[in-house]
Amino acid sequence: MAGGRMGDGGIPQVTDDGAPVVVRRSARRRRTVAAFWEDGNAVVAIPASFTKSQEREWVRRMLDKLKKQGEQRSGRSKRRPTTDGALAEHAAHLSRTYLGGRAVPTSVRWVGNQNSRWGSATPADGSIRLSNKLQAMPQWVIDYVLVHELAHLLVAAHNAQFWSLVEAYPETQRAKAFLEGVAFATSRGIAGEPDPGDQHLESAADVVD
Repeated sequence: MAGGRMGDGGIPQVTDDGAPVVVRRSARRRRTVAAFWEDGNAVVAIPASFTKSQEREWVRRMLDKLKKQGEQRSGRSKRRPTTDGALAEHAAHLSRTYLGGRAVPTSVRWVGNQNSRWGSATPADGSIRLSNKLQAMPQWVIDYVLVHELAHLLVAAHNAQFWSLVEAYPETQRAKAFLEGVAFATSRGIAGEPDPGDQHLESAADVVD
């Protein structure tokens, strides 16, 4: 994590991937140090008694541990989630990583009947559906749509609170631009015949509900 921006005392302010680093001192924590993801932040919890040098050492050590864990998960997830079961498992992983595990869907499945949306969520019953057209797209685009729908289980509207949750996913802007490009090309017949209703797909915010 040495590439992250440093604050006072050489303690990283952000991870190598640009996620904010939050250091929490706890009087109840005596000898243990923990690191975890919470709402897009890399949180390092340390004892309140730590000196600045101990804080610096342990923050760097725990950020390295988080990075290695992420690389290991990435390696395990190279197999694309083509089944509903794999998709649900991957959604749970994304919820833990970017939404603090607060979004807990009751079902996540691929569907073939969504012509005007990449994904949809029903907060009332906790269900999420993704268009099977996404299966041919990069995994980071699929992950964006999943995070988008998971966030809808917490906030139904496309308001500031909702987007603050979604933007914890670092590829949000890139994925939105990708989907906007696909929608633009499809609506004008550049990439095959558009489906009925695709003429309305002008922005990712409209496409993904």
